[in-house]
This record gives sequence, C-alpha cells and structure tokens, in this order.
Amino acid sequence: MNKEPIWTKSFISLFITNIAVFIVFYGLVTALPLYAVGVLGRTDQDAGLLMTVFLLSAIVVRPFTGKILDVAGKRKMLWISLVLYLFCTILYYFIQPFAALLVLRFAQGIWFSIITTAAVSLAADIVPVARRGAGLGYFTMSTNLSVVLGPLIALSIIQTFSFDVLFIVLSALMVIGVLISAMAPVGTLPEKTVGKKRLSIGDLFEKGAMPVALFGSMIGLSYASVLSYLSIYAQEKGLLALASTFFLVFAAIMLMTRPFTGKLFDEKGPHYVIIPGFISFAIGLVLLVNMDSAFSFLIAGVFVGFGYGALVPSFQTLAVQSTKHERSGYATATFFTLFDSGLALGSYVLGLIAIHFGYQNVYLIAAALIILVFFSYLFIKRKQKGQEAIQSS
Repeated sequence: MNKEPIWTKSFISLFITNIAVFIVFYGLVTALPLYAVGVLGRTDQDAGLLMTVFLLSAIVVRPFTGKILDVAGKRKMLWISLVLYLFCTILYYFIQPFAALLVLRFAQGIWFSIITTAAVSLAADIVPVARRGAGLGYFTMSTNLSVVLGPLIALSIIQTFSFDVLFIVLSALMVIGVLISAMAPVGTLPEKTVGKKRLSIGDLFEKGAMPVALFGSMIGLSYASVLSYLSIYAQEKGLLALASTFFLVFAAIMLMTRPFTGKLFDEKGPHYVIIPGFISFAIGLVLLVNMDSAFSFLIAGVFVGFGYGALVPSFQTLAVQSTKHERSGYATATFFTLFDSGLALGSYVLGLIAIHFGYQNVYLIAAALIILVFFSYLFIKRKQKGQEAIQSS
C-alpha cells in the first residue's frame, strides 16, 4: 500500500518559509548582542535584554494564539504575521536608540509567536495523521537547519561587511519567505475553525496538552544551559574556536536522525524515541560537565544533538495528538508557551548558578534535571499503563 505523501506543495512552502523565519531569528540572536555592545555602546547586561524582551513577548502572547488562529484562521494569521515580522526585520536598519530597539524586539516577538504556532499547527493539519510523527519531525528539520544557517550568515556578513548589510540580507530572506508562503496551492491549507469568540481559560491552555507541555518546559530549562551559556563555557575551557563546530555537529546529528526517529515514532510508538532521547541528552550534558578536550566537546554535541532532536519533536507531536484535530492550534500554543517559559527561566536561573558556582555545575544540574524528568516520565507512563490494564480487564 502506498503511503500518503508528506512532501506536498503546501508542506514544502511552509518548510521553506519556516527556514526564513528562523534564519532571521537565530541570525539576530547571534548578531544583536554584538550590535548593542559594539555599535550602540551598551553593556553586556543591556545586550542580554534584547533576548529577554523577545522571549517575554512570545511567552505573554503565546497562550492567546490558539484562539486567535481559531477565530481569524491559521493561514490568514500566518500571512499577516509574516508580513509584520518582515516589517520589524526591515526596521532594524533604521532604528538605533536602545529603548526603541527593545520595543522593536518585543513587537517582533509577538509576530514570531503567532508564526511559529500557526506554522506547526498547519503542518500538523497537512501531514497524514498516520505519519504525523515523521511529518512534524521533518518540519522540525527546517528549524534545525536555521540553527546553523542563521549564525553562519550573520557572523559572515558582519565580519566581512556591516550590520546594515546584515539587516538588508535578513529582510530580503523574509521577503522570499513571505512570497513562498503565498505560493501554497489555494484550498490546501486548512481554513479557520468556526468557534465562539468569547475567551475562556480553555482557549489559553489546552488541558489535554498540559502534561506533555510540562515535560517540554523541563527540557527547555535544561536546553537553556546549551543555548545561553555554551560559548562562555567553551571560552573558559579554551575551546571557543570549536563552539560553532559544536552547533554544526549538533544540527547535523538532528538532521541525520530525524527521518529515522520520525518513522520509529509512527511505527513503533513514542517510547522508542523518547527513552533513547532522554538517555542521550543526559549523557551529552554529563560529557559537558567533564569536558577537557576538543574530542569530548564535540562528542557531547553528538549526544546532545540526538537527545534534543528526539525529545522536542516527539513531545510536540504528543501535544498535538493529545487533543481533537480542530484544537491542534491550542495544543501547539500550549506546548510552546511552556517550552519558551522553561527556556527563559533556565537562562535566568542557570545564569545565577554559573555566577556563584561555576559553569560545570550548570551542566551538572541540567543533566540531573533531565534524569529526574526521565524517571518521572517512566513513572507516569507505567502508572497510565496500569490504569489502562485495570480498565480493560
């Protein structure tokens, strides 16, 4: 029997558009701190605010995105948000006052939260239900590619040309993303769901997705140790030159394993992906604790890359599967709200731990948290299995 295709024209257009959005995101995450310190003459603490404000707006808005998509329509809101995200990207070329830059970051975070929720929800709607694990896994590869391409493009341009050239290039990439999103065949992207316009607590958080999203928040908290502090830790260890190579290995492992893990998720079940993912992620973080050479540093990248690449798409898929088809936008918003919250909390709390106890303890605590979450996951699943056995007897 032929399988229903995943790589349709609509899926490919969403995939490419998502790459453009995240190249801009990761490019700005890499370049703006350097821009704030080197061009605007701000402090390192001020530079950190550029990321904090962006995440804050995404976290505040994210719970409402499910309702917004439900009332206005996923496709319509995706295109509106893409255009406004593009407009914000263009404004970086013109805005220099730091206070105005913070306002711009907050505004762009709003459109980013709507875009990412709409894109993943649309991808979940488009792919065949029986192949949703593989489909969302493939879609996540667009983000994985951007993890490498965003910083690579940003650093190459600012080292060779200037920040103004970078802002122009990123704006041009977003123009391409917007145009490609509009090329999806008419009628292939799901339209809005008819629903009540009055807001309720169920419109802010999808109840069925909450347990899965809580696991996602803990994974995000641990991942903050890698996203926010790896470069500083590598510099402390005399391995800063290999930091970009670490992320290259990290992304390459995710890209190579996604087709396999997505297929395994669909055919064997989520446990066959999630359990190895937890183990690999924990091993990678422990290797970072004891990092003393280039080899151990890059091997840690292999384990962290596989673990993170297995866990996040799997829990994201479980969040979508935990509710009705028409509630996929709410489930996606709930998952990302808690994941972003964990990431933001981890960036702050782990930073305090680094200041007082050192970066080795940051990765030790992150590894311990992942192990604790792993055993919590096993306990809950065993309990659910026991309850299902009782009900069926």
